[in-house]
Amino acid sequence: MANDKINEDALAAEWGQALEAEGNAPGAAPDVEAGADTAAADALLDENQFMQSAKAGTERILTQEEIDGLLGFSLADVALADNSGIRAIIDSAMVSYERLPMLEIVFDRLVRLLTTSLRNFTSDTVEVSLDRITSVRFGDYLNSIPLPAILAVFKAEEWENFGLITVNSSLIYSIIDVLLGGRRGSGAIRVEGRPYTTIEANLVKRMLEVVLADAELAFKPLSPVKFNIDRLETNPRFAAITRPANAAILVRLRIDMEDRGGTAELLLPYATIEPIRGVLLQMFMGEKFGRDPIWEGHLATEIGHAEMAVDAVLFEAKLPLRQMMQLQVGDTLPLEIKPDALVSVRCGDVTLTEGRMGRVGDRVSVRVSKPLRKPKMTLAMFENAEESRHRVEAP
Repeated sequence: MANDKINEDALAAEWGQALEAEGNAPGAAPDVEAGADTAAADALLDENQFMQSAKAGTERILTQEEIDGLLGFSLADVALADNSGIRAIIDSAMVSYERLPMLEIVFDRLVRLLTTSLRNFTSDTVEVSLDRITSVRFGDYLNSIPLPAILAVFKAEEWENFGLITVNSSLIYSIIDVLLGGRRGSGAIRVEGRPYTTIEANLVKRMLEVVLADAELAFKPLSPVKFNIDRLETNPRFAAITRPANAAILVRLRIDMEDRGGTAELLLPYATIEPIRGVLLQMFMGEKFGRDPIWEGHLATEIGHAEMAVDAVLFEAKLPLRQMMQLQVGDTLPLEIKPDALVSVRCGDVTLTEGRMGRVGDRVSVRVSKPLRKPKMTLAMFENAEESRHRVEAP
């Protein structure tokens, strides 16, 4: 690059010297021709300058904002759904919450419950709204948390895993101001640059207990669960509950108290909600998967009316094939049993019960002397089906 610049400067200097020599020589061309040569030299110099500026433009270093915009990375807004660039390619393999339709219903119910609970908790006008539900990488979310903030790690006992609630500084100071009797109409006073005191942390913990209690009620129709606060942290590094690359559900709740308020974010890793994934796949509350009670009752009724062949086996023995081939008409086969031996009642290869052989009129009969073998499945379904059939047939 430097050699090209030196050569171009030397070429321009040679052109200038040649033009000066032609202008000073005797018998030079008229002024019109000299002006034309000067214009040509100026044009050549302009072209050289343009080439140099173009080469310099290719060496311009992009700023960090331009690089982030080109790649689609943005730590401040990592959870937006309209990602582009490489971020969109990376996140294309993530599971979207839209594949779990019941999640939105659960969190809508949480918003309604939380609005009432926080009004009772603060004795003030509180409005809770659902900002958005997105899928994020856990590591990216931790890097995007604006500090200072309080992070509450809670454990879902029945699911045997953890979740995370993040309360930003605006909501923290607003709750503290409201609970300690702050006047309405005045914004919460923020004292940045210092850790939260024990009183402030305890007040925020009481609010988080209210939020988790309502979350339990919101999930109860799907799966009973108990959320217990494990610890409070102010440093995101100490709030790691899963691997940084793992996907998680992020729910942002907006809590407004007149002119005060802030946001609380509820994060549930996919590993946490995996035990109830089948329930979250429902399109509506109470949807059944692989089980229809109407068809179940109909099947039980039809099975109860089905006919089956039963064999009464008095004796069984294994004889050699040679003896069987030598049997003649009139031969007698002795049975090695006593006259009062029990008869085995079978259905196929399954022995149902045993009984004694007798006679009723001109027919041979078997009296059942032992109870039927207890089946592996209960007969309650057949009894319920029979009762429902009688109710349907009753006038």
